[in-house]
Amino acid sequence: MSWILFAVGLTTLALGVNVLRPTRSLVGMVISFLAEWLVAELAHFTILFLGATVALLVASGGLTRTAGRIGFAAAVVGFGCLVVESALAWRSRAAVTGAFTAAGLAPPDPDEGRRRRFLVPLWLGDHRVERIGDLRYADGAGRRHLLDVYRPRGGVHDAPVLLQVHGGAWLVGSKRQQGRPLMNRMAAHGWVCVAINYRLAPRATMPDQVVDVKAALAWVRAHIAEHGGDPDRIVLTGGSAGGHLAALTVLTENDPVYQPGFESADTSVLAVVPVYPPTDLLALFRFRTARTDRWAGRLAAMIFGATPTEDPARYRRWSPIDLVASPTVPFLVVQGSADNLVPAAQTRAFVDRLRAVPGQRVVYLEVPGAPHAFEVFHSLRAEAAVGAIHSFCDAVVAT
Repeated sequence: MSWILFAVGLTTLALGVNVLRPTRSLVGMVISFLAEWLVAELAHFTILFLGATVALLVASGGLTRTAGRIGFAAAVVGFGCLVVESALAWRSRAAVTGAFTAAGLAPPDPDEGRRRRFLVPLWLGDHRVERIGDLRYADGAGRRHLLDVYRPRGGVHDAPVLLQVHGGAWLVGSKRQQGRPLMNRMAAHGWVCVAINYRLAPRATMPDQVVDVKAALAWVRAHIAEHGGDPDRIVLTGGSAGGHLAALTVLTENDPVYQPGFESADTSVLAVVPVYPPTDLLALFRFRTARTDRWAGRLAAMIFGATPTEDPARYRRWSPIDLVASPTVPFLVVQGSADNLVPAAQTRAFVDRLRAVPGQRVVYLEVPGAPHAFEVFHSLRAEAAVGAIHSFCDAVVAT
């Protein structure tokens, strides 16, 4: 039992340290993210499960040898890290209040039922909402040009519309995997929500993805009234790569270069909510060593058609931070402070660039201790961020 306790203790310590200090090295970045994401947002379950395991091993004689005692000490430190992470999660509501107060907005009210969802975090259904699935918004590309509509069960009329763009590093992902807590809350409170697929790399390279988001917006303008939505009140949102595409879509509003075959369509929106968005593509694929940069460049070339070294101009052309020039629609930018895939420093620089534009309205919410993709399922941070996005969107469409 001592050696099992030793292994469990070191695992607990590694998980605890990782949630507070995830790595951004190219080799370990994805593994670190996955461990941070699940452990941080399910910290209460992690503490319960590992705590029960350690207690059982101690009761079974795990402390009789030095290895067991070392494992127990490591577990105690690991649990301390997890407690700190939980405390950071409880501060998310205060972070929302602070961000909204600083922007002159009323803080959001908690959504009903959030304690129940906290206990069942992976349950993404909502009896108040109905989904109309797999509607085609553009020809070709099979399932990549389909969308789902979420609306209040029983119907709605002239409701504001939220368009959700999924993430996945422009390489993977689908409309059913992300944004569900947000869309369920919004639809349950009278919004019509649209979640889209779009073409993915390497089969499709940039700017095909932006073209698809704009094509979906054109479809919403033409058809959302059939599902109870108001085509003149649209807010655009997305997480990660979807946040990048949302910001890029707004910053290239009605640009015919990105609207081939539908150049005259109005693809403008009332506001945009990028969530942990990559905004500086050159910085995103820059690491500590030249060898790592070369590997990252090969991955980037699958998405953007060339490495950052070969053609830095195209990375600047598709970096939202380089496109901010004049006032545009209101922004709510949401970022986790412990995100190791899209560092918070990058998002802060983007927000600073927006705020430097006279007349630009921007709210910045940095969620304490939050990893990448923290609002994909229900958690303390997810509920706080979802409430913030809902309140911001309500305020935008009310003006």
